[in-house]
Amino acid sequence: MGKIAPDFTLRDQFGQDVTLSDYRGRKAVALFFYPYAFSGVCTGELSQIRERLAEFLTFDTEVLALSCDPTYSIRAFADQDGLNFPLLSDFWPHGEVARMYDAFDEERGCARRSSYILDREGVVRWSVHNAMPHGRDLEEHLKQLRIVA
Repeated sequence: MGKIAPDFTLRDQFGQDVTLSDYRGRKAVALFFYPYAFSGVCTGELSQIRERLAEFLTFDTEVLALSCDPTYSIRAFADQDGLNFPLLSDFWPHGEVARMYDAFDEERGCARRSSYILDREGVVRWSVHNAMPHGRDLEEHLKQLRIVA
């Protein structure tokens, strides 16, 4: 923490490139790494983020969710669950961005359930790693965004 977040460019569910550093100087960023599209806990978590998206955006924040699923899978996932924020594919090279954030589970071959809050200058101000079966505390995420906003 306290360092500039590693930069990356990944494709979202629409096949558009999203570059983290494009938000520097403009927005805080909430990064949500999640293990698998369509899995129970991930579906619940991302649906809760969708339902509370206005609260996250209140802080002039960009919400980015990342998994190692291919773009086509995350597009189907977003369409099925009405996820209206960027879902990014860290599919190839597989898990490269998750590894940069120490959020890759080598044994399972997927992203861990990890979150990072970046301030407007791209500095990591807070992070948390949840066990696979345990969902995130979105209240704590919002609290951390209030601190960096």
